[in-house]
Amino acid sequence: MNKKTYSDYVVMKFGGTSVGSPERIKEVAGLISGSEPKIVVLSAMSGVTNTLVEISRLYAEGNARGALALVAGLEEKYYKAIDELYSKEATKEGLKDFVLHRMNFIRKFQEELFTDFEEKQVLSLGEIISVRMMAAYLNESGKSVTALPALDFVVTDKYGEPNLKIIRERLSDLLATYPDQTLFLTEGYICKNAYAEIDNLKRGGSDYTATIIGACIDAKEIQIWTDIDGLHNNDPRVVEHTSPVRELHFSEAAELAYFGAKILHPSCILPAQMANIPIRLLNTFEPSAPGTLISNRIDEGCLKAVAIKDGITVLRINSNRRFTARAFLRRVFEAFEKFQTPIDIVSTSEVAVSVGIDSTHRLEELLIELRNYGEVSPDNDMSVICIAGDLNWKNAGFEGAILQALEDIPIRMISYGGSNHNVSVVIRTEDKVRALRLLSKHLFGEAGQ
Repeated sequence: MNKKTYSDYVVMKFGGTSVGSPERIKEVAGLISGSEPKIVVLSAMSGVTNTLVEISRLYAEGNARGALALVAGLEEKYYKAIDELYSKEATKEGLKDFVLHRMNFIRKFQEELFTDFEEKQVLSLGEIISVRMMAAYLNESGKSVTALPALDFVVTDKYGEPNLKIIRERLSDLLATYPDQTLFLTEGYICKNAYAEIDNLKRGGSDYTATIIGACIDAKEIQIWTDIDGLHNNDPRVVEHTSPVRELHFSEAAELAYFGAKILHPSCILPAQMANIPIRLLNTFEPSAPGTLISNRIDEGCLKAVAIKDGITVLRINSNRRFTARAFLRRVFEAFEKFQTPIDIVSTSEVAVSVGIDSTHRLEELLIELRNYGEVSPDNDMSVICIAGDLNWKNAGFEGAILQALEDIPIRMISYGGSNHNVSVVIRTEDKVRALRLLSKHLFGEAGQ
């Protein structure tokens, strides 16, 4: 007997706003009820993860009373949604019992030591409840659906990275037990770590879950459903008249996601790119809109979009000349590795190096180490702008257009040539709105005001 393949499957991921209310859950149920075979990845209802994070913080601080008050409010939120969403009393009672059991699980931590381990258990509940609620609604509507618990197959290695080999094997085995089913639900974000403990793929990790699943089953397409019509060519929160980008190369999308395009989780591109499975960004509130297609296709000679990342600290390290240029650079970068501080952007010369970082949790230790190798000058409150597109060095003129657009903006750093898809510019955060609007005007012909 031939083993079943899943190349005709679509993986659909719906974020918190897409399942944020009974009305939205009904809309999503309609979108996933078609005949096309699919695996659907769900986030927690909007606001739930934030509440669970706050409950965890209060428990960790010893404020059990405050945590229990939030648990009661969350329980009431779910009960209200259940009363609005379902018509059968048996369904309502079953789901309320399910929610009560999970809320009581959170309540028991008032009597225990609360660590990161307990927090991860608490944070997993939002997605688990979302899947149970969606499955119940589909069943009540007469649809056949099977829930695949993510904790049964999404596994990370000792470095916290998805173990694709094990995920592929476990997911294949699970799917094989339901040979006639074509609609599956699972939780985004949550997983088991290498020690079989409940863990997660960090905030925004539901996107990651979807692309991991898509890569592991060799899906036809991965769809990320959010509350905006695809990825826009600039930040619509501060720039008016932005436009959706209809097509992006995987590398362009990865650069934009890393540098602040919040529609995508930065890590989620790689699994799909490695498996050459297109990702489509779609709008739950406007399902007929074309959205953005991310694939291996590149539009030659085109600039596509701008993204910005705030909270950047720039460090300039001038060599004290005690080391050769080679040794100086090695020791500087070893210091960042030692204190587990990722570098977002770098510019070097023989005697100096400037780096932009967004993690400052070990900054003081890092500065002490770096001062062994030279004078260190930090600049805070900076932002890095990413301009993505076909930026092959043979395409003349793009760099000049970018710099001309920003000719009145003080530029702290520029990074070009490390990628064929990105130019990065570091500016003061106070200048970011003006910079983004100028880039829209000069690069995309949009007023941006």
